[in-house]
Amino acid sequence: MSDPTSELDGHSSELSRSELLKRGGAAAFAVTMFGALPDKSLGFYGPLRYQGKQLSGELKILQWAHFVPSYDQWLDSTYVKRWGEQNDVEVKIDHINNALLFSTASSEVAAQSGHDLFQFISPPSSFQKQVLPLNDIVQEVSKKVGPMSRVGRRSTYNPRTKAFFGFPDNYAPDPVQYRRSFLAEADVNLKTWEDVRKGAPKLKRAGHPVGLGMSNEIDSNMMLISLLYCFGGFLQDEENRIVLNNGSNRKGAIEALELMRDIFRNGMSDEVFAWTAASNNQAFLAGRLSMTLNAISIARSAENSGNTGLSDDTWLASIPRGPVTRLGNEHVMGVYVIWKFAKNKEAAKKFLIDQQLGYREHFVRSEYYNFPAWTGAIKGGFKTIRAMTKQDTHKPRGKYTILTTNAEKYTTNVGHPGNSNAVIDEIFNRYLIPQMFAQVAQGKIAPADAVRDLDREAKTIFRKWRAAGLV
Repeated sequence: MSDPTSELDGHSSELSRSELLKRGGAAAFAVTMFGALPDKSLGFYGPLRYQGKQLSGELKILQWAHFVPSYDQWLDSTYVKRWGEQNDVEVKIDHINNALLFSTASSEVAAQSGHDLFQFISPPSSFQKQVLPLNDIVQEVSKKVGPMSRVGRRSTYNPRTKAFFGFPDNYAPDPVQYRRSFLAEADVNLKTWEDVRKGAPKLKRAGHPVGLGMSNEIDSNMMLISLLYCFGGFLQDEENRIVLNNGSNRKGAIEALELMRDIFRNGMSDEVFAWTAASNNQAFLAGRLSMTLNAISIARSAENSGNTGLSDDTWLASIPRGPVTRLGNEHVMGVYVIWKFAKNKEAAKKFLIDQQLGYREHFVRSEYYNFPAWTGAIKGGFKTIRAMTKQDTHKPRGKYTILTTNAEKYTTNVGHPGNSNAVIDEIFNRYLIPQMFAQVAQGKIAPADAVRDLDREAKTIFRKWRAAGLV
């Protein structure tokens, strides 16, 4: 990998105090879920060397503990400290396990107190009435670097309210990660989902099962929704209406469920029903799995382990093609919100603008995990991004260029072809998709009945959020 210090590009926006003061506003709405509060806090208070700047006070940020630990180390000890000094703002950043984000956000809403900036890793549409609309800073960034990516826009824009309820700072493409030697020995390829179905028994017999989760965690959620896309089993249409049990959507969903049932029975083990977000990483790095879908934390962890045999044998590929399309969700969609009860909205907005305008630095420090939500935030867009990923020296040389292909061609938002709305957010955070797949794989319900039941539940959820004016 090229020296990260040679890639750094620290731009800063110039947004006046008067412009910032014109912005903001939100209505009141309570979300009633409760959960753990942050248990770790890192504060970085640099000397206020830039007296007379337009910002001041304390900025409190909460976000997940990144799967590339070196990124958080740089963010906390260098980027946040530098930004705070430049803007005369004391920045305090907390990191928590990604599984606690939704419940912690619900606790802050219930208390009407907490952080100024709160970052989710999936679109937090159900919190819309508790956050500031961010059309102003979306326009500010777009004026400087060009339009937001489609995945970013559909993950944060509500066409009903005509508001951006969140600010997408990054997304992570979700490639297949596989052991090349295991697949070669079993004569298996991963071009299509049918190839995976046929190859799974061979890989399991060789002692290296397929690792596709069906558990209440984000990896399973993203992968299984992507599988539905590939078979044409869409939850909703472009108008955000629930259509899962209609026509070709019903047919595709049933076929996807049947395929996953076959792969589980012939190529996996029961562990996939109890996985956490770290489980497929751990099983792959332990040498047990032949393939899984995940962001590049697996490949990077293999490299950092010093086990060159493992890292050199860990290859990346696009999601397999289904009978309808080749399409996957982003693995992580980083979305910041500014609560309406935030105490330093002014600084929060400028932090987001500055971060996106200097996103090349974040892309490099995250080891290509964080793709900017505005492709133009890296000058030259995908052409430059592909050239940057090609510079990585780990074997096989150029393996990270597949991330650019995935991001440009095969990555979409949760809820495609519609928006990531409050209905989709509730379905996602209640893990209704993994539960449906698990019940079918375990033989507890027939695929057709599972599709019918989820469609009914989704329509009930839709009516609730329609009545709230959010879809």
